[in-house]
Amino acid sequence: MKTYFRGAVAAIAVTAAVMTSNVVQAADTIKVGILHSLSGTMAISETTLKDVMLMLIEEQNKKGGVLGKKLEPVVVDPASNWPLFAEKARELIEGDNVAAVFGCWTSVSRKSVLPVFE
Repeated sequence: MKTYFRGAVAAIAVTAAVMTSNVVQAADTIKVGILHSLSGTMAISETTLKDVMLMLIEEQNKKGGVLGKKLEPVVVDPASNWPLFAEKARELIEGDNVAAVFGCWTSVSRKSVLPVFE
């Protein structure tokens, strides 16, 4: 399990490092989007995934963050509504200016957001 956590933290670090050059951020934070259903049919599974991401972000921030900046989670709830995943992903990117988005646990949610990220 520790390997999974280290891998997830490493993924956050790499993604944030690559993407922050294109995203305007507060000087001391890097916004990270969390796109998991907190309501609806998938909430029973995805709420736990959201909690794990928040725990990983908290642990990384205790270690000094990424590139000297604290990670700031932005949690949204697409409510197990597959088309809403794309809308929420767009909000995270355009409205919240996140450097990275973690989520989309199901294949149908990934298909929904793909055009947004492309």
